[in-house]
Amino acid sequence: MRTLSRRTFSGMAMGAAFAATGSMWPARPARAADPGLRDYGKAPEFKGIDTWLNSEPLTLQALAGRVVLVDFWTYSCYNCVNTLPHVVGWYEKYKDQGFVVVGVHSPEFAYEKPTRNVSAAIKKHGIAYPVAQDNGFQTWKAYDNNYWPSFYLVDKQGRVRRRHDGEGEYAQMDAAIRVLLAEKAPG
Repeated sequence: MRTLSRRTFSGMAMGAAFAATGSMWPARPARAADPGLRDYGKAPEFKGIDTWLNSEPLTLQALAGRVVLVDFWTYSCYNCVNTLPHVVGWYEKYKDQGFVVVGVHSPEFAYEKPTRNVSAAIKKHGIAYPVAQDNGFQTWKAYDNNYWPSFYLVDKQGRVRRRHDGEGEYAQMDAAIRVLLAEKAPG
């Protein structure tokens, strides 16, 4: 039987660790997602909404004391459609805890403007939360928005606390929603 020197044994052990983990360092447990909260200022009010679907007209002032996710989207945007399962999931998961999603449908193309087309997309994607048709881009402009999709997470005091453009950062948004729901309501 052959004995291995410490150097040979250590080299074999590190090689095995690298092969198993892809790293020379021990694996660390996953950290909780950073919610990435900061204060972006008071959330603008909804403006120039042509039609409200799944809801009577809403204002952020009336939603004070709730956490609101404002989701700028359009139904034929590939990236917007990819985010919908997450947005619908957050709504279903947190709606009974004081969480509201307002989808602001801002059309990129003329065929996305008719209410019947937006209604069909809402049905197709199982959207039960309020959707505001912003065909004139007045709410879009009030938020100084530039992208589809874009998310603005508004706290119970009506301040934008998290922004995200595009797909991804789903765990961070979920963590931010939970943190804001846990905060004390104003008054």
